[in-house]
Amino acid sequence: MRNLTGALVALSLLSVAGATAQEWYPSPHGAEDTAGAANHLSPQATKAAAGLVKQGKVYALGVVTGPDTPTYPPRWFRMVITQSNDGTGPIVGANRVTANDDLLITYLGTGTQIDGLGHVGIGHQYYNGLRAQDIVAPDGLKKLGTHDIPPIATRGVLLDMTKSLGANPVAPGTAFNRAQIDAAARAARITIGKGDVVLFHTGYMAATASNAAAYIAQQPGLGKEGAEYLASLGVVAIGADTAALEAIPFEKADEPFVVHQTLLARHGVYILENVNTADLARDGATTFFFVLGQPRFQGAVQMVVNPIAIR
Repeated sequence: MRNLTGALVALSLLSVAGATAQEWYPSPHGAEDTAGAANHLSPQATKAAAGLVKQGKVYALGVVTGPDTPTYPPRWFRMVITQSNDGTGPIVGANRVTANDDLLITYLGTGTQIDGLGHVGIGHQYYNGLRAQDIVAPDGLKKLGTHDIPPIATRGVLLDMTKSLGANPVAPGTAFNRAQIDAAARAARITIGKGDVVLFHTGYMAATASNAAAYIAQQPGLGKEGAEYLASLGVVAIGADTAALEAIPFEKADEPFVVHQTLLARHGVYILENVNTADLARDGATTFFFVLGQPRFQGAVQMVVNPIAIR
């Protein structure tokens, strides 16, 4: 009897563990969905966001990416200009045509970037429970590649945490959860809603411009509760002027990159890193027309991007 009771308890625990492991899938957008929070985009939201353009001022939110761009090891960047026409090559035709071509050898998770839904998972499972053995191949992702992210043209929201928290830059390790997010939104007189792209300005990118190691090693950013909260509001993507979006040191030392897991795997919300928010913050921008059409490299996990804000 004692053995039977023990077996039943063990079975019960396994059942609970299994339920917990699968609580985040299938997606509310459907068991076959691979778009995640991009499902919250709509023609109505795009049209409304375009109505925010009053000045015609355009902001490049992407940083210039090169060999000295801070990035997580072992990532690196190399550009090669082919030298067939470096001043000594052939000149073609009566009109004397010369040209250059280029070759890029780089990790795609460098500079300003979008993390696709196949970037970070939970126990070798990714958004909508997709298993690594089913979607990951040496020549690219079979599903969840960034080439399938639809064009994002929607309202952008800037939360200036330097103003809200009274610190510029915001101290590394500072986590933005619901209380901090709501306070910043109230200060900006905005309500975050379905289809929005939310950007945090922390001042950390500018403050560590001469110290790449410090920029990468620690940073302020989104907390786990804050990630759950923003996902519940139906946002499409979340970004910041930091290298990882989430707070480092992590809120819990034994839960590294839990915000990435929460947004990408559990909720299908895209992550934008190393976003140049300084000019928007300087101009006091709180809402704007956000536009992003990433390069469509088949099967890519991440992608270098240059999002645009228009006011």
